[in-house]
Amino acid sequence: MMTEPLGTQSLERIETMPLGIVVERRRGVTAWAEWSWRPVSVIPGAGPVDPPGRVLMEGEGWTHSHAVTLTLELFRTDTEGYRLNLSQDPPRLWVVMRPGPDGEELVPFTVTASAHEGEGYQVGADVVDTVPMPAEVIALVRDFVEQHHVDVPFHKRERKRHFEKDDRRQ
Repeated sequence: MMTEPLGTQSLERIETMPLGIVVERRRGVTAWAEWSWRPVSVIPGAGPVDPPGRVLMEGEGWTHSHAVTLTLELFRTDTEGYRLNLSQDPPRLWVVMRPGPDGEELVPFTVTASAHEGEGYQVGADVVDTVPMPAEVIALVRDFVEQHHVDVPFHKRERKRHFEKDDRRQ
């Protein structure tokens, strides 16, 4: 059996943390939507929720529920996005939601700590919102960035000319 050299194992490193996604369901304020959904917080280290959507708190016209537990994944190739996020006050997590089976409810689909990935999801039809990053997650992301970030120097590309100065068409 062939084993990888020790140095290559760290290049493929992915750090993960389960996060319970807390979603607020609030009575809609328009005639077009009876309810609105938005993520309000995360629960670091949460286990699976059964059944999904377990109510944590409720009031008149709103509920907060543990909708689902998703895995936050940190990739060494996205440390620049994590650094950008950590430089914000406060750092945030992007929660991406998609319509559920009934077509009305929004269900959390993924969560990311990367500012670049979070912005990328905002281009499509997904609903993207941010929640404050808890201290435990900030510590995990900061440690990950310190271990894996490599500054890549900027290299300006040289433009290729279609014609040399002497060969230009008159």
